[in-house]
Amino acid sequence: MKKIITIAGSNSQNSINKSLLSYTIQLLENVEIISIDLNDYVLPIYGVDFEAENGIPTAIKRLDELFDKADGFIIALAEHNGTYTTAFKNIIDWLSRVNMKIWREKPMLLMAASPGGRGGTTVLQSANAYFPYLGGKVIAGFSLPNFYDNFSEDEISDNELNEELSRKTLLFEQHLNSKFNN
Repeated sequence: MKKIITIAGSNSQNSINKSLLSYTIQLLENVEIISIDLNDYVLPIYGVDFEAENGIPTAIKRLDELFDKADGFIIALAEHNGTYTTAFKNIIDWLSRVNMKIWREKPMLLMAASPGGRGGTTVLQSANAYFPYLGGKVIAGFSLPNFYDNFSEDEISDNELNEELSRKTLLFEQHLNSKFNN
């Protein structure tokens, strides 16, 4: 069975990106979901001096080992001031000290939800540019704008957006299956 690591790029307990991620994983079939909660990785801010004095935190080493077991990643990125949340970026910084190819050339579905009309477009553009450098193989991206208008009762209420997410999730699954069967 394929193992998919899911990450909501927010440490908010009420993250709309966590809601989008929870809905999205229901669209997948025959996969094992390994959910990463950023709140389980409260770490010091990365810095070379801290690393030289203390080494790499054990939690990061374990997370890196978990990433080795993944067949793919689904990440819902929260956008803070046009970029990743500090909690997410800090984990990326620490992971890159263990293995610069954090994402291991494995397929990725990137998403973002926002209460505004752009739907996290800026953070998705940033991730699309940066993640391949970190070994990411971005298969598809999805933006959910106006979250509170387009998401209700634990699902996307806008039919066009719902169909778009279904298509992109299917594309991710197809790529994952072709990779998994080779």
